[in-house]
Amino acid sequence: MDDNVRLSEMAYLSIPDKERSESPSPAESFGSTTDMTAPIADFKYHRQEPGLTGHLAFAIVAAALGSAFQHGYNTGVVNAPKDLVMDFIKIAYMERFDEEPGHQTVTMIFSIMVSIFCIGGMVGALGTAYVSEKFGRKGALLLNNIFVFIAAGLMGFSKMARSYEMLIMGRFFIGLNSGLNAGLAPMYLTEVSPIHLRGAVGTIYQLVITISILISQILALPQILGTEEHWPYIFAIIVIPAIFMLVTMPLCPESPRYILIFQGKEVAAQKALTWFRGTIEVHDEMDEMRSEYEAMKMVPKVTLQEMWTNPVFRTPLIISVVVMLSQQLSGINAAIFFSTEIFESAGLNKETALYATLGMGTINVLMTVISLVLVERAGRRTLHLIGLGGMGIITVILTLCMCLKTLLPWLSYLSIVCVIGFVVMFATGPGSIPWFLVSELFGQGARSIATSIAVAVNWSANFVVGLGFLPLANVLGDYTFLIFTVLLAFFWVFTYKKVPETKNKTVEEITSIFRQRMYQ
Repeated sequence: MDDNVRLSEMAYLSIPDKERSESPSPAESFGSTTDMTAPIADFKYHRQEPGLTGHLAFAIVAAALGSAFQHGYNTGVVNAPKDLVMDFIKIAYMERFDEEPGHQTVTMIFSIMVSIFCIGGMVGALGTAYVSEKFGRKGALLLNNIFVFIAAGLMGFSKMARSYEMLIMGRFFIGLNSGLNAGLAPMYLTEVSPIHLRGAVGTIYQLVITISILISQILALPQILGTEEHWPYIFAIIVIPAIFMLVTMPLCPESPRYILIFQGKEVAAQKALTWFRGTIEVHDEMDEMRSEYEAMKMVPKVTLQEMWTNPVFRTPLIISVVVMLSQQLSGINAAIFFSTEIFESAGLNKETALYATLGMGTINVLMTVISLVLVERAGRRTLHLIGLGGMGIITVILTLCMCLKTLLPWLSYLSIVCVIGFVVMFATGPGSIPWFLVSELFGQGARSIATSIAVAVNWSANFVVGLGFLPLANVLGDYTFLIFTVLLAFFWVFTYKKVPETKNKTVEEITSIFRQRMYQ
């Protein structure tokens, strides 16, 4: 018998009888013993840690592009066409009530349209636990696209119907979609990834968010769709990534962990895992999932009350919530808001400042790509500390620049460097890590409900910042960033003292860290 087949048969015989009966023997897989072309090195490669296979890459693109795009695109889409939308609200109001609305009325309607996206996100996030367990991660992601088509229809035809209410309702429905996506997609990506690629794959969600925000800014340029005639297309274009997901996602299996732990189908889970890994050598991962499955059967279903009363769950839940808050309360929205003003104060005209803002968005994308590479080398905790610390230092420098720019005009140029540096530090860690860290801290029994709570907190903080930032900026002016200095210092200390490193650790290993802390 050929050496390759002999080695393969030895590995095959080591598989338990139950699994072996449902798996083809290596001789059957290879075909005849006389037609062997794969070298022994290839067989040994399959015994090593699985890499990024074509199937896994396809699933990542299918899940992330169709979900994170909605989250990012609809976060940034309202900024550039603001004046066009406000003019539409004014005209629609006049046609309906035969009187011209005041500026305050138009601003209030526009503000409701903007902020209701976050309210929808909060509601959607709270439903993550239910839909992810009832329909599965993949099934819930596919069903979630219903809200996209409803939202696209309402917003796309709002101008034709002369109804700003349709814009508001459309923003609520796409908020529902984005809130669910923010919980479901990182959960699916984490569960289908090998341990040593989990952080990099989890960062993909934030990468697509940054790319889609940049796309929304580009499409809203006057040279493209940012015109009085075409602006509704900017809001309706969200159907394209939804269609993409509906075409590609059905070709991917459900999360193997969900199949085994929630459905109890061991053979189906192994087939799904084999599809993702591109090899039948998945027994170590299957053993790890079986251990988690057996541990789950020994304890009752995790409830909302237990998430708080049980220290094993409470500690990682507090960490998840604070890390999510560190993302939204870091001051990134302030940096983006002040960016155009800072660029203009440095002597750039309004059009050039707009393109400079686009350049800042491009830097955000590039740095997120770099973070994707670094997260598996430096670790989650290290990158988060670097990002928070860098942002904290920059807020102090930026405050000094904004206060002294009239006395020292050259400080305006340093302000530009600070804003770009702030975005770079945000993309290094706080921008991406919170999305997948939650899924790493919890096992299957608590992962859905923990993700639901953490993502709801993220959207709530987003809503509070969106609602309160402008009044705060009007009061504090150049000193606005000092608030974020204090918050960033708190988040840095918390991360340093409380957040464990999860790089290359299994769920059991991470859970054991929290159990040990209980007795210290």
